[in-house]
Amino acid sequence: MHQPQYVSNPNPTSLFYKYPREPNPPQSTLPQNQSIHSPMASSSLLSLTLCFLLHLLFHQSLAARLSEGQRSRWDECRIERLNKLVPAQRIQHEAGVSEVWDENNKQLQCAGVAVTRHIVEVKGLILPSFNNAPMLIYITQGHGIFGTMVAGCPETFQSGQQSQEGRRPESFRDQHQKVRHFRQGDIVALPAGVAHWFYNDGSNQLVMVVLHDTSNNANQLDQNLRRFSLAGTPQDRQPGSLHGQQIFTDNIFRGFHAEILAESFGVNIETVKKLQGDENRRGFIVNVDRGLQVVRPQRMEEEEGGGWKENGLEETYCSMRVRENIADPARADIYSARGGRIATLNSLNLPILRFLRLSAERGVLYRNAMVPPHWNINAHSIIYVTRGRGHIQVVGNSNQPAFDGEVREGELLVVPQNYVVVKQASNEGFEWISFKTNDNAMVSPLAGRTSVFRAIPEDVLVNSYQISREEARNLKYSREEAGVLSPRSTSKPWSVVEALQLL
Repeated sequence: MHQPQYVSNPNPTSLFYKYPREPNPPQSTLPQNQSIHSPMASSSLLSLTLCFLLHLLFHQSLAARLSEGQRSRWDECRIERLNKLVPAQRIQHEAGVSEVWDENNKQLQCAGVAVTRHIVEVKGLILPSFNNAPMLIYITQGHGIFGTMVAGCPETFQSGQQSQEGRRPESFRDQHQKVRHFRQGDIVALPAGVAHWFYNDGSNQLVMVVLHDTSNNANQLDQNLRRFSLAGTPQDRQPGSLHGQQIFTDNIFRGFHAEILAESFGVNIETVKKLQGDENRRGFIVNVDRGLQVVRPQRMEEEEGGGWKENGLEETYCSMRVRENIADPARADIYSARGGRIATLNSLNLPILRFLRLSAERGVLYRNAMVPPHWNINAHSIIYVTRGRGHIQVVGNSNQPAFDGEVREGELLVVPQNYVVVKQASNEGFEWISFKTNDNAMVSPLAGRTSVFRAIPEDVLVNSYQISREEARNLKYSREEAGVLSPRSTSKPWSVVEALQLL
């Protein structure tokens, strides 16, 4: 019987090529007087051989490209020591500041992300732009409005005079795509290549932290963050790069001939020159003196914290939800009256994250409370401290901590996939937002009611650690809380050894 053939496949994503099993041995179709060594048969065999070799060469080339990219990522993630990160560059604009973390840092390259922080003054407008990578934006302070410009979607917001006595309404003054409100604690999710703008309509500064997933499949360029500005010019000629990475550049219209743009938009040359940017160099966050006048509805109850009611029809491409508040205590997934709370945002409660392949977690720990040792099963975690101070310890696949220290508001820490991390709040409490590189990131805790130790049979613990059954039961059942552990009566600042002993 003819057996299936197996050919070694250099593609690391699969072990073998498998050719289909034929139900019966192939029968020769050659005439009886024609030898298999005839010119016709030899030509057919040669063609089949060439096709097979070309097929094999193609897959070898593809596998080589994939393995080269994977080896690069693996090399970046060979990190023995982690460091807390602060912005490496500060860029001034007319109505705000952009702070940029060095995306060439090995920890950020391991996670495949870039991080920026924008501080926008009252009546400040972040000018329209788009990026080469999906974005998660967390609003740490303030509120305002934003818009996205999605190709092919209608301009559903319109202004104009209301009709009277059955008359047709006057011509519209303006129409544009949807304008949305945002507030403190919101996560805004934007796909790669979607143009957007933000405006601070509050009475205080707006602070927003932005994670760009530059390693996402939606980014077909290199893994450097590329910002394509539709308006604005750098405020001055201070260095706009950090170790070779481009941060902010002139708007894209400055690269086109004025005549081409005039013909494309149907406007005169003077208008085109304004489109290309003036010489005032206000930067990319500008002041709107009289306030931004756009068509928008008043804030609804759900915008102020009311619940969102899904009916199964709201998730069309043009009306897909891109915003969700993750700071509301009422939506906590884990809550301890004495410990704190944790809320998660993933593709199950914000479906657009399924396309972005990202998720987020917001944590609040009360005084001296802790999150027990745990690891992220399928994602890197990028922790940004939003308030207070905390002690974090991270251990990789060695007996030495990769990180063991205090983190403060405004600092960043990357925790690679499968590295075990434990957090404890200081006397003033500890709050953070974690961006995760999977739309349904999963966590595996070592201690507590839902922990790995609870799942291990008692006798396995006894023989693994050479402990008594009573000690094994204490390891499994001493902590009945899940996710967040309230401080014990003897709680005090802990050392590396003490943290491990808390198991």
